[in-house]
Amino acid sequence: MHALTLIIIALLVFALAYRFYAKFIITKVLVFDPSRPTPAYALRDGRDYHPTNRYVLFGHHFAAIAGAGPLVGPVLAAQFGYLPGYLWILIGAVLGGAVHDMVILFASVRMNGLSLTQLARGHISSTAGIATAFAILFIIVTALAGLALVVVNALNESAWATFTIAVTIPAALLVGLYMYRLRPGKIVEASLIGVAIVVLGVILGEPLSKTSLGAAAFTFSKPTLSILLPVYGFIASTLPVWVLLCPRDYLSSYMKLGTIGLLVVGIFWVNPTIHMPAITSFVHGGGPIIPGKVWPFVCITIACGAISGFHSLIGSGTTPKMIRSEGDILFIGYGAMLTEAVVSVIALIAACAMAPGDYFAINLTPEAFSHLGLSLDRLKEIEAMTGESLVGRSGGAVSLAAGMSLILSGIRGMSHLMGYWYHFAIMFEALFILTTVDTGTRVARYILQEMLKPLHPKLGSSTWMPAVILSSGTITFLWGYLVYKGDIATIWPMFGVANQLLATLALGIGTVFILQHSRKWQYALITFLPSVFMFATTFVAGISNIVNNYLPKHTLQDNLNALLSVIMLALVIVIFFESIRKSIGFLGLKAKPAGSAAAS
Repeated sequence: MHALTLIIIALLVFALAYRFYAKFIITKVLVFDPSRPTPAYALRDGRDYHPTNRYVLFGHHFAAIAGAGPLVGPVLAAQFGYLPGYLWILIGAVLGGAVHDMVILFASVRMNGLSLTQLARGHISSTAGIATAFAILFIIVTALAGLALVVVNALNESAWATFTIAVTIPAALLVGLYMYRLRPGKIVEASLIGVAIVVLGVILGEPLSKTSLGAAAFTFSKPTLSILLPVYGFIASTLPVWVLLCPRDYLSSYMKLGTIGLLVVGIFWVNPTIHMPAITSFVHGGGPIIPGKVWPFVCITIACGAISGFHSLIGSGTTPKMIRSEGDILFIGYGAMLTEAVVSVIALIAACAMAPGDYFAINLTPEAFSHLGLSLDRLKEIEAMTGESLVGRSGGAVSLAAGMSLILSGIRGMSHLMGYWYHFAIMFEALFILTTVDTGTRVARYILQEMLKPLHPKLGSSTWMPAVILSSGTITFLWGYLVYKGDIATIWPMFGVANQLLATLALGIGTVFILQHSRKWQYALITFLPSVFMFATTFVAGISNIVNNYLPKHTLQDNLNALLSVIMLALVIVIFFESIRKSIGFLGLKAKPAGSAAAS
């Protein structure tokens, strides 16, 4: 099997889905109305509610939803072979993830930009709203800690990556000021200026990191980064959205999409062979990276690349408050998810283009690798050309960077640049994930303010700065503390299950919304069937994590993880069956003749 075949099939599937299935949803199920005023205009406040150009907003939305999942998840799932992960990305993204994102974004726009918590309260019940609020707050803090840890590990002692990412902050401030104050509406001019600064940061970062001054100024230890990152998250979530957050995500999307585009060109040029078999023996369980069976864990591991509950927080958080027209929801909601699925396919190809021995040697300790009976292929050559020791560097990020560097260095004239491409890929991964952290922090601030509003109306105001500072400070302290004290092994497994549980909740809420607003109850199947599948998948994975992963270790941290997982599963059961109850109620009303309904 060659990589070119996989990428062409994926692009065709996504194009057909966008043209036909998404079109059916917007014309028959949701019935978009481009002339209807959106919350960005109706509630415009210059801070959170702000009409935004569709391409700028696409960049913000894509940058916010595309975190570690589409990069790291498919790489880890390659343990099962290339086929299970590939099929799940195609099927899950088209029928699950993209529908999930677009329906929740549309529902939030129709409900004045309300969060998922308020959507649950308004469309299901107050019980579901309360359970959703606590579930979401737990999930998002855990998610932000897990994502931030990946960034900290990538930037740790890396002056080049840290410098390049630091450059995006003043670039974003300048672009925001340029687009909204100096020359309003001049998107192309502002984009050219911002992109030029970011590209300059990439070019200068590599030679600067080799100087003593540059290395001293931009090389930070893990504890220092664990403090600096929450500080940045606090600032980004507190400032008006047009000042820093939206323009920075927009500029970062150029780097993301540009690099992915370059990888697609590389795959078309090099057409690397897929060395990983279609299916490995680990599909039955007992794998060295993911101990569970291919189902449910391929769906849990890939996460954002096919479907992710975290997306519903963005789709009911920052994005609906900036949509200029309902006509943009298809492009931003469905389109951004399919774009992320393309990223996942490329990440899977990058991992599977390596020989199985090289792949497992990177992701396992030398002792664990020795039990597999596999031999190395090009790993020593890659280590020599990158100047890095790659053996035993688990987590997916390093093996992805190695796979990317193999593809890009295979382009004619770039064979001597493998070391450059490897370090560029590490920087790219950190930049890719950081945009999810800053937007996620702002969304968590919205949710916490909604929870505090009953105590005092001002606590829920986005324009009363004491409330904004208090809520932002609380959220950044919580996930920052986990980053400072924890490690990826204690946070990421629980996040994987919790994230997909959130997708289950969002699909359940979407089902009730469609039943309430659609002409035919059958249309609700587009969200109901995926919600049932995700409920079964994540529930089985959650129980497996508790029984096989946490409890046997008998440590305080793992016992706490088990307890938190049980609480999460309980909350999801409450919300899921509340949505089922509400759906049955709507079906009963729709089944009554118009006269009997009026009489009752």
